[in-house]
Amino acid sequence: MARAMLVACTLLMANAAHSYTDLDYVVAVVDDDVVLASELISRLESVRKQMQAANVTPPPNEVLFSQLLERLIMENIQLQMGERAGVRIDDESLTNALEGIAAQNNMGLSEFTNALAADGIDYREFREDVRREMIIARVQRARVNSRIYISDEEIDAFLASPLGRLTLSDEYRVGHILIAVADDAEPAAAAAAEAKANDLYQQLKEGADFRALAIANSADSRALEGGDLGWRKAGELPTLFADRVFELEVGETAPPIRSGSGFHIVQLMEKRGVGTAEMVEQFDVSHILVKPSEIRTEQETEMLIRDLHRRILAGERLDDLARRYSEDPGSALAGGELGWSEPDKFVPEFAAVVRATPVGELSEPFRSSFGWHVLTVKGVREQDMTVEARRNLAVRVLHSRRFEEELQEWLREIRDEAFVEIRMQQQGETS
Repeated sequence: MARAMLVACTLLMANAAHSYTDLDYVVAVVDDDVVLASELISRLESVRKQMQAANVTPPPNEVLFSQLLERLIMENIQLQMGERAGVRIDDESLTNALEGIAAQNNMGLSEFTNALAADGIDYREFREDVRREMIIARVQRARVNSRIYISDEEIDAFLASPLGRLTLSDEYRVGHILIAVADDAEPAAAAAAEAKANDLYQQLKEGADFRALAIANSADSRALEGGDLGWRKAGELPTLFADRVFELEVGETAPPIRSGSGFHIVQLMEKRGVGTAEMVEQFDVSHILVKPSEIRTEQETEMLIRDLHRRILAGERLDDLARRYSEDPGSALAGGELGWSEPDKFVPEFAAVVRATPVGELSEPFRSSFGWHVLTVKGVREQDMTVEARRNLAVRVLHSRRFEEELQEWLREIRDEAFVEIRMQQQGETS
């Protein structure tokens, strides 16, 4: 097998300059599809160019050949799985992905296309390569996500662990002004520095611009950046004023702090993280949904919802009518009750009406992608979602760590289950 691969690799590389038509023989059979020599040569040339651009010494030909052939086999297996599952990447999604790749390279799509051409890369081929990568990524997410289960116990353990506390700790953006004075300075110099610090503190309390005062007065190394220390985790804040920062509200400034180097003024400019209260607006909504069908036209459906709207205004109860007429299986039996929800969880047309309807009033009939609705908003509240946000973030972190482990195991499984026959046509043998 190794000798056959080496000979085949040598022959392929020797003939790489020939047209792909001359080389288009089967190098591997993979279930119901094949890997062609042209695909392997194309991938070999691409990888060699990348290594050359990165000034990386490529491995021996037979090693590179073996690695790339195995990669093409694995891609082929997953693309066939995607085909059988009906996974498709439409042109709009593909173009959006390409624009994202271009943006990562600080280019527009047209500029990026020209850059590819300058590197000898055909844009259409590159576009299809990205489409295949997106299909494979969707197949992997669908198959691997179904293998991952994260229990409440795992979430609790992660939140209590040092890694969990570090990952979920808040971040603080702090402004710092230093009025320098030596620890052994004359009393008059120390008093003057203290007076200056107090004056700046008073100006900041009255609304002065922190950045401008820092640039004009601070002796700190970040003075020209407006005293901005950037985003830092709690444990990364200078010990001297960390405790003061934790006590501040965003935009608030602490009184001057004395140290051996002078007087420090700190302002909490911003704060972010799941420890920060996350308040969301929720609406308690009930509705009736009726849908057009083969036995009820669009016009008849609209007439029905308008009749129900009229009956509710005349005094009939929405919940009674919802149980009789609503075609929303999730809420009909509950009298149309959707419970407390954020509008963003609904389709845009429904969310817009929820936000526009005053509490206790009935909306006008309206159309969404599901059909015709009428709704009422029974209440509005601000809900603290901080705990839920922390647990959701913990789930995402745990899932990300678990995904890679499960992905490698799944790839091994599908490789073992696939029928793969490697053919070395030039040698007149298979293996």
